[in-house]
Amino acid sequence: MIKITLPDGSLREYPGPVTVAEVAASIGAGLAKAALAGKVPAADGQGSRIVDTSFTFTSDSSLSIVTAKDADGLEVIRHSTAHLLAYAVKELFPEAQVTIGPVIENGFFYDFSYKRPFTPEDLAAIEKRMTALAAKDEPVVRRVLPRDEAVAYFKSLGEHYKAEIIASIPSNEDVSLYREGAFEDLCRGPHVPSTGKLRFFKLMKVAGAYWRGDHRNEMLQRIYGTAWATKEELAQYLTMLEEAEKRDHRKLGREMDLFHFQEEGPGVVFWHAKGWAMFQQLIAYMRRRLANLDYQEVNAPQLLDKSLWETSGHWGWYQENMFAAKSAYAFMNPKDENAEQRVFALKPMNCPGHVQIFKHGLKSYRDLPVRLAEFGAVHRYEPSGALHGLMRVRGFTQDDAHIFCTEEQLEAECLAINDLMMSVYRDFGFEEVVVKLATRPEKRVGTDAMWDHAEGILKKVLAKMAAESGGRIKTGINEGEGTFYGPKFEYTLKDAIGREWQCGTTQVDFNLPERFEAFYIDADGAKKRPVMVHRAIVGSLERWLGIAIENYAGHFPLWLAPTQVVVATITSEADDYAREVGKLLKAKGLRVDVDLRNEKINYKVREHSVGKVPVILVVGKREMEDRAINMRRLGSQDQKAMKLDEAVAALLAEAMPPDLRS
Repeated sequence: MIKITLPDGSLREYPGPVTVAEVAASIGAGLAKAALAGKVPAADGQGSRIVDTSFTFTSDSSLSIVTAKDADGLEVIRHSTAHLLAYAVKELFPEAQVTIGPVIENGFFYDFSYKRPFTPEDLAAIEKRMTALAAKDEPVVRRVLPRDEAVAYFKSLGEHYKAEIIASIPSNEDVSLYREGAFEDLCRGPHVPSTGKLRFFKLMKVAGAYWRGDHRNEMLQRIYGTAWATKEELAQYLTMLEEAEKRDHRKLGREMDLFHFQEEGPGVVFWHAKGWAMFQQLIAYMRRRLANLDYQEVNAPQLLDKSLWETSGHWGWYQENMFAAKSAYAFMNPKDENAEQRVFALKPMNCPGHVQIFKHGLKSYRDLPVRLAEFGAVHRYEPSGALHGLMRVRGFTQDDAHIFCTEEQLEAECLAINDLMMSVYRDFGFEEVVVKLATRPEKRVGTDAMWDHAEGILKKVLAKMAAESGGRIKTGINEGEGTFYGPKFEYTLKDAIGREWQCGTTQVDFNLPERFEAFYIDADGAKKRPVMVHRAIVGSLERWLGIAIENYAGHFPLWLAPTQVVVATITSEADDYAREVGKLLKAKGLRVDVDLRNEKINYKVREHSVGKVPVILVVGKREMEDRAINMRRLGSQDQKAMKLDEAVAALLAEAMPPDLRS
């Protein structure tokens, strides 16, 4: 007898070998129909793995049936849909060669080699053929071949890319192939049991991609697609994409005259006056939040000798992300003995500089915790292809801070950081937050004992944060995603259209104080290493504003809007009154423009609405005589007549930053 243990602890017995599909059928017809795969113990006994429904048990085991409702099930659907895409392409374009087709966030892609670029019409035809192939509900069947036999097989089909992939596999290993109808592909699996399980998908776009990511190789064609478990989920995702396109911060940045990018400065922002005003509002807000929590704002140099970065470990562990510099003359004249050939690095992080500030002057245990904050400009190398507006840049500003404390203070400091973060996120309208603990990566410094200690503390803190949040904080673990010097908390926010953004971090570091020999004098008079906590609330201020632009769709709350009010005239007779209103509002601290142009008022309103100005005060002869205004709100056709003093008071109250409201 073979005993299969199910997730609820129940036990089922079978007289002989049994497949995942047969176990599902024995439980119920509905489950048999819904089953996409199975989750079974990993071969090494560590964790679990996903297998096909054809997987056969020959001994006792545990089993969880995977359906489309599970995250693993959705991944199997997307993986299988990528192969359905390849099947359709081979039917329509037999000369095309298939390469790889992995699952990515929200979908999949597949790379092809073909004699000409695929057109939008080709994409529509491929999707139509995919739908027809899915409707045939063809079984997806797995077989295993020795490596060399598999290489010969794909060469015989003219699939040279597949043959090259398989040839890179050790010769003593077997490889698995999956067949659906007339198409057979190299794949580790698992796959859905039949193509009929693939119903809700959409091909999105075609892009170029070098074979194996090497620019020296052939340019392939990458077809992107998305796939979902239900029609409703697919529709929701496509609607979200449409909305995201409307909210694109690069488009809104142009329309609102906030910033631009140009070729001479790849990955760095040219802030215009309105964008810079918003940037400064953000910094002012953050400064106020820190001032109440005993942070000291400092500023560390941009350029530091590479020896400091060697000591910190960045030069060895983070070098590919750093910019190096020396004098232009030395750079152009490397053989000149009189030129200083000293190599500096543009700082990618503020932490080594803050350690130097902490070390300047003797510290006692009574001085701890020391909280150093900086709105530090940092530079990190990003490949040109990865740059994306404000979201992915090479030069940015961190709302960075480092806390030096005792081990006894560490838990309280992490909890205080969390309270601050959650408050800031709420002020910007983000209520739903996921906090994940990122654990030790493969490439790291420090001992395992040091990592065990740090991770143990953060696990305890994470549980406490979740318990005290009233359900606002959801938690998780990101295995192996910590920084090279310590574990960290990663804060992920959900925006107005459901997208997730990883922003804040809290990182515990026992390593840098050791490397830089930082110490404080303990109560017993002995030198002791402080614990160093790295924290960023929004992370990159540039990226945060990009997220905010898209979250609000440019409709900023009044306190954050780059231009808060425009005073617009109906007739030139009201010009002087408009100037007076503008001057009064500016004196009260509001960001105001006055529009005296000889244009119709509807034209002015439309133009300022495109620029996403929250409030337009319309004035004419009557308003001048009555010392009144007509207030129009962004997105509304209505006007509200108000006395000037009443309007000023209302606007001042609304423009008050959330941290200053009682």
